[in-house]
Amino acid sequence: MGGFFGVASTRDAVVDVFFGVDFHSHLGTKRAGMVAHHPDLGFQRDIHTIDNTPFRTRFEPVLDKVKGNTVIGCISDKDPQPLLFRSHLGVYALTTVGVINNADELIETYLSRSGGQFSAMGSGEVNQVELVASLINQKDTLVEGLRFAQETIEGSMTMLLMTEHGEIYAARDRFGRLPVLVGKDESGYCVTFESFVYDKLGYTDAYELGPNEIVRITAQGLETVAEAGNQMRICAFLWTYYGYPNSTYEGTNVEVMRYRNGEIMARDEAADTGIPDVDYVGGIPDSGLPHAIGYSTKSGKTFARPFVKYTPTWSRSFMPSNQEIRNHVAKMKQVPVPQLIDGKKLLLVDDSIVRGTQLRETVEFLYGAGAKEVHMRSACPPLMYGCKYLNFSSSKSEMELIARRKVDELEGEEGLQHLDEYADATTERGKCLLKSICEEMGFDSLRYQSLEGHLEAIGIDPAKVCTYCWSGRE
Repeated sequence: MGGFFGVASTRDAVVDVFFGVDFHSHLGTKRAGMVAHHPDLGFQRDIHTIDNTPFRTRFEPVLDKVKGNTVIGCISDKDPQPLLFRSHLGVYALTTVGVINNADELIETYLSRSGGQFSAMGSGEVNQVELVASLINQKDTLVEGLRFAQETIEGSMTMLLMTEHGEIYAARDRFGRLPVLVGKDESGYCVTFESFVYDKLGYTDAYELGPNEIVRITAQGLETVAEAGNQMRICAFLWTYYGYPNSTYEGTNVEVMRYRNGEIMARDEAADTGIPDVDYVGGIPDSGLPHAIGYSTKSGKTFARPFVKYTPTWSRSFMPSNQEIRNHVAKMKQVPVPQLIDGKKLLLVDDSIVRGTQLRETVEFLYGAGAKEVHMRSACPPLMYGCKYLNFSSSKSEMELIARRKVDELEGEEGLQHLDEYADATTERGKCLLKSICEEMGFDSLRYQSLEGHLEAIGIDPAKVCTYCWSGRE
């Protein structure tokens, strides 16, 4: 996915942005960058790959050589950014987060115009940030350009634009699929995805952008320059998986939602089939843990950690570029507590079940360590559709999603007409799906959180939440 952090201040803001971007490292794995502007030094930019090296290590040298009162930085899951542009609108830096589903169409339209061109890219693909800038530059003002980009792009696009005049423009995507929050301190303002980041840096809550809203931020204040829309579809996975536990979106804290989600799962299961007779309830580290705590609390079953992840040397299992090595690293990180596994009946809660590859290995690992039974619970409904907006469950084929693949195995193309039934464990098709996944994965039982239960846990108007990956409805 990705994330950004920006500051407009009366003091040097490089250190704040350094730590602010670093605290978004859970949102991206490929590249990161920072751009600072100083009245005397002008723009200074640094971009690095972070596939195998943490952001901190790559960007620590920046602290000694870069200065600026206006600074933006980003973590990116794809393109090098932020980029600098010179146009009739002036010189500005731009960073983006989102997905452009109509990129080919926009590129062709731009290239067909007299003089339209994009920089040559080694991959042969146009940098998404450059494509967004080409849209912005078609208008007479930055605000008009940002609004044009919001409305023209099919998918989602959240943007942070910094000028040479000490100002930052923050534009939330058209349907608010990602949060954008503003904090303030005595010297200025910051803008970010994760509210806990500016809390740690001494900023306090100032403002939360609405969907499609654009604000202009300077050291002296902030103003709305394009009003918010009245439709919001914020991504539910922010609470389930992506969001950091300390953060709050639309008034709902991530960690609190996860506890509540686990409680609702246990409540509904107890009323339906009853809680399995298990020795321990545990969570798949790390984001499955709070869901499991909630489940344990409500069910009355003892919470335990039958295995832990060893992360000092491999903090992220997806860091190696080779998939086989990534899988091996994930396996090496699982360190058992034999006394909590051998001869025990375990119920584990994971945040989600996407492809199921690593989860299958986890179950084999637990049985290999002597587990008597392994019951699995997913803290969200079955994933039936690849994400079109934020790249959470995007894949080359939706058949990579274990739930969709099983539907195809069970019923072929006819199953596509009944995906809602397969996602509902109370139907015959839903029961067949659970049985088929259990047989393949080796679970003694499997249960998914219902869509209704998940939305109840989030606790905001369901009409404002995007559930496309589960329901296929936008």
